[in-house]
Amino acid sequence: MWRRLLGSFLVPHCIRLEMQLHTTSNHFYVLKKLALESKHNMAQIINGKQMATDIQDDLRKEVQQFVAAGNRAPHLTAILVGEDPASERYVKNKVIACKDVGLSSETIVLPAATTQEELLQLIEEKNSDDNVNGVLVQLPVPEHIDERTICNAISVDKDVDGFNELNIGRLALDMTGIVPATPLGIKTMLERSNISTFGRNAVVVGRSKNVSLPLAILLSSDGRNATKALDATVTICHRFTPPKELAKYCRLADIIVVAVGKPGLITKDMVKPGACVIDVGITKVMDEAGQVKLVGDVDFDEVRQVAGHITPVPGGVGPMTVAMLMHNTIQAAKMQARCAKRNH
Repeated sequence: MWRRLLGSFLVPHCIRLEMQLHTTSNHFYVLKKLALESKHNMAQIINGKQMATDIQDDLRKEVQQFVAAGNRAPHLTAILVGEDPASERYVKNKVIACKDVGLSSETIVLPAATTQEELLQLIEEKNSDDNVNGVLVQLPVPEHIDERTICNAISVDKDVDGFNELNIGRLALDMTGIVPATPLGIKTMLERSNISTFGRNAVVVGRSKNVSLPLAILLSSDGRNATKALDATVTICHRFTPPKELAKYCRLADIIVVAVGKPGLITKDMVKPGACVIDVGITKVMDEAGQVKLVGDVDFDEVRQVAGHITPVPGGVGPMTVAMLMHNTIQAAKMQARCAKRNH
């Protein structure tokens, strides 16, 4: 009798315990599976540094063939006004890249007090120098100098930054010209990463005249014409776009490009699963250990959990910009060589 009573008490409890253990086991299995899937589904990182290295390898061969055909190595002149550490670093990276691909280069550093007239005179000297194929003035310039006047003063055929209004106009009209290096670098990243753009929704966050505007043109223009553009449907957002609207547009986007210099602006909840996220922003911040680090406009660690592709900061768009500047200088040199032959 006691055995029957004890059995009637223990058996149901054992069954419930077994079910609980089974449920707990399943719970841990599900969590483990989700963790593995989450890790597996992490966005593919677009390695701009490696991509730029590959491109510069190709450019080096292109320069060698150009010189072997009887031409001198292309030459780039970089002009820096003032002593801005970031600008100095950018120019240094460009000079290193020139040497790597076989270009000659010079860097002219002017005092911050240089007048606009003095800078314009130097630009005109380089415009007239047949030994100079590319001229760039590192931006930003001091406040007493008008950026647009300086960009337009550079000869359209030597404007390797692509900021002269004639080159921007040619881009807008889908004509052959020099395309700004950063937008061209982003276009190249998308193409080399096999990111589909035809008919896709793209959001450009930012409206700068040197990056966001030309990029929006490249994304939306017809791929059948001179710029070989990307045929996407483009929305441009900026600082006056309400946050809720920005999030709404971003969630609809297959491609998000952000270039505003505001760390962590694009968060995980704003990104459509599988979207491609290109981060152009770069800002110095202090981490928890008190160390200075560079971050972009995207919350990288969170966003990469939902995105399909993502660029890191640093090591993403920056190296590609430098590689495209080398490309533009070489193309400018080739164009000038053709013109010289026709004139002779």
